Amino acid sequence: MLRRRSVSATVLERILEHARRQEPTYDEVGAADVGDRPAGYRHDRYQSRIGGPETFARAREALIRWRAHLGAGVRIYPSDPVREGATVLLLIAVGPWRMVAPCRIVSVIDEDDRFGFAYATLPGHPERGEELFVIEREDGGCIFRITASSRPDRFLVRLGAPVARRIQTQVTRRYLRALAHDVGEGPGYEAAG
Repeated sequence: MLRRRSVSATVLERILEHARRQEPTYDEVGAADVGDRPAGYRHDRYQSRIGGPETFARAREALIRWRAHLGAGVRIYPSDPVREGATVLLLIAVGPWRMVAPCRIVSVIDEDDRFGFAYATLPGHPERGEELFVIEREDGGCIFRITASSRPDRFLVRLGAPVARRIQTQVTRRYLRALAHDVGEGPGYEAAG
């Protein structure tokens, strides 16, 4: 849903309370974490080497605190640390407007060499799908991966699909650069598969 650039806390709280009562618009919840690619969705995978294995702890903390999102210019409401089952609103600036995109954190991965979370879209989000953010110690380094399955959820988004796609791709690339910058390392992103 599009709102004027400044959205009051009262309005955000009302949208959040409504979103908390909703179910994800994506039936295949959890597919991103197991590598499934549900039919009818666009599948994207991006990754960035963000440093050596010693950056894992810093990257984990940054991901828990939404710093990839914040560094990409995406505001999170509420700004509490990542927690499975939490409902959040992503606020993304689109010209003079702010897009409010409700999501639910449907899984958290917390292993010795792998940390991440996935959120699924809720009613009111312009897309339908799931996005997974994972950092892993791998091949002597720390890799940040973003995997998404999505498709437009609204007529206007389908109509403006090329623009929506460009915004989605730009924001994802900014997530990768922001986390690499936050942990003080990393050359950038690369598209994968």
